[in-house]
Amino acid sequence: MKTILYILKKEFRQIFRNKTMLPMIIVVPLVQMLVLVFAANLNLRKIDVVVVDHDLSEASRQLVGKFDGIPFFNLKGANFSIESAEEKLEAGKAEMAMVIPPNFERKLIRENHSSLQLLINAIDGNSAQLIYAYSQAIISGFNKTLVADWKGIAEFSPPVSVDIAENYWFNKELDYKWYMAPGILAILVTVIGMFLSGMNLVREKEMGTIEQLNVTPIKKYQFILGKLIPFWVIALLDLALGLFIAKLAFNLPIVGSLWLLFGFAGLYLVSVLGLGLLISTLSNTQQQVMYVSFFFMMLFILMGGIFTPVESMPSWAQEVDRVNPIYYFMRIMRMVVLKGSGFFDLLEEFFSLLALGILFIGLAIWRYRKTA
Repeated sequence: MKTILYILKKEFRQIFRNKTMLPMIIVVPLVQMLVLVFAANLNLRKIDVVVVDHDLSEASRQLVGKFDGIPFFNLKGANFSIESAEEKLEAGKAEMAMVIPPNFERKLIRENHSSLQLLINAIDGNSAQLIYAYSQAIISGFNKTLVADWKGIAEFSPPVSVDIAENYWFNKELDYKWYMAPGILAILVTVIGMFLSGMNLVREKEMGTIEQLNVTPIKKYQFILGKLIPFWVIALLDLALGLFIAKLAFNLPIVGSLWLLFGFAGLYLVSVLGLGLLISTLSNTQQQVMYVSFFFMMLFILMGGIFTPVESMPSWAQEVDRVNPIYYFMRIMRMVVLKGSGFFDLLEEFFSLLALGILFIGLAIWRYRKTA
């Protein structure tokens, strides 16, 4: 134990002497929380719409007014040329073009039905589906109002109706920042853990100081633990700082137990730091560590469920996620912070992170060589 304490003393001294590492420890959490939570937003706020109105009737003006009155839509102008509207779609200056044909109102009056055309930019399939759903809801409301006006009824309602009362659990305001902040925090502690721990060990190789450590009677597990514990502490401090910023800047509700959250975070960091140290034992330069860590980091993050639900991924991808520690910690962060989940709700995540931590730390200790 005394040997590990001496190694920890040395590591903390090295960390505080390194002028490039301290800004990464302090500035990275601040920038990630204040910038990425706002930037990484999949909500549709302003949908640019071009209107091609060939009817210019009272009904067409009412329909356009319905779209103009919704904050999600932003009318970018009106013209009489479909080709001009298509050019704006192709140039990325609009996401949707609404084409109202001639005799739109006349057909509604004489034939009780009419048609219109919606041209939607579907490069992003998810956004296109949302735009269509919003538009369909607006057009449906327009139809209902039109029937009520023409029937002379103040408020039209069908003879039989089903009233739907909406109640959103865990995020009543549907604030996307509350969804993103725990995910960004998971990435934050991962970056601190994997990059810095891996680069710190390889830095010893590049400076030649690791040769001096190898000739001492330090055991391999003592050396690995001495490299792991400082960044384990630093990553937990960064998590605390990130939670404070999220609470202060976004009013993030922390429903669950902080003790439980930090307990799971500590377990998660063992697996991430173990993977970082394993990569560093296989590398000879900091550049190699950065390349390999970046590969795993991008793979784990994109498959971890920060932007898209893991449940919507192919079955083979869900099986691959069983060895992805970020996937488990992303679920833990959101379930504890937003839902208030307890330990027994997260048993699968606990045992999975425990197994991954033992595996990565064991491989790092096994792979570390004190002799060439």
